[in-house]
Amino acid sequence: MKPAPFAYHSPRTLPETIELLSLENSKLLAGGQSLVPMLNMRFAVASHVIDLNRVAGMSSIRRDGNIIEIGAMTRQCDLEASSIIAEALPILSEALPHIGHFQTRSRGTIGGSLCHLDPSAELPAICLLMDAELTVSGPKGTRTIPGGEWFEGFMQPALAQDEVLTSIRIPAWEKSHGYGFCEFSRRHGDFAIAGAAALLHFDSGAQISRAAITVFGLEVSPRRLFEAEKALVGVDAGEATFAEAASAVSRLDAMDDATASAKYRRKLGVTLVKRALDLAHQRAKASGA
Repeated sequence: MKPAPFAYHSPRTLPETIELLSLENSKLLAGGQSLVPMLNMRFAVASHVIDLNRVAGMSSIRRDGNIIEIGAMTRQCDLEASSIIAEALPILSEALPHIGHFQTRSRGTIGGSLCHLDPSAELPAICLLMDAELTVSGPKGTRTIPGGEWFEGFMQPALAQDEVLTSIRIPAWEKSHGYGFCEFSRRHGDFAIAGAAALLHFDSGAQISRAAITVFGLEVSPRRLFEAEKALVGVDAGEATFAEAASAVSRLDAMDDATASAKYRRKLGVTLVKRALDLAHQRAKASGA
C-alpha cells in the first residue's frame, strides 16, 4: 500500500521545525521505523510530514557528572556502540539488542520510540525505570517533563501538537548497582508480549538500599512498581523476597488481545520480574556491592 498524499518538509533548524508544526495535521519523521509503515497502511494520515533528520544539534550522547544527556535524534545503533552508555547505563545497553533488528536500529531513534510509545517498546520502559527527564521545545519555549508524567495513555505522550522532543536526561546509578532486563517475545525482534527491568543497590550490610522495577508490554504504558520497590528496601535479597515483589504484577490491569490474554501476560510478568531481580542481585554481588 501507499500513503495518502502529503507535503514533505525538511527543516534545518529547531525554530524552523517548530514553525512548521503549526501546519494542520502535521507529523514529525525521525527514524521512520514506525511512522512510515503506519502511513503506508493508512493507520495514520498526515497532510504534512516534517523530517527531523537534517535539523542540527539533535543527535548526541554527553555525560555531565552522573547525568547522561541524549539527543532525541540519536540512533539506537549509536547508543549500542557508545562507551558512555555501556559504562553509565548498562541496563540500556542490555535492552537495545531486543529492539527489532540491527537494520531497524540503524535508523530508529530514541526520541522516535519515546514519542510513538508502543506498549511493548523497551526504551520508554528504561527511561521510566531510571527517572529520565525529557526536554521538549515549542512556540512557548522549552519545558522539562519528568519521565513518570510522559505517559498519558495508549501511544499518547505528554507532547503538544506544536512541540518537539529534543533531548533526554538520564541519571546514572552508582557503579556498584546491579541491573537485570528480561523480555519474552515469540521470535527475536518481535514486539514483546511482556518485559521487565530492575535495578538494585545494596548497603554495606548486604541489604537492599535502593530498588527500581518497571514492567512493559502488559498495560497500555510501562508501569513502575513503586510499592514493590519500597517493600524491597531494607530487606535481604532472596527468592522469597523477589517472589513477593513480583506478585505485584498479578494485580495489574493487563491487556487482553489476539497476541496474548491478560492472564498470560500477568503470569509472564511475574516470572520476568523475578528473573530481572535475580539477575540484578547476581550482578551487584559480582561488582563487590
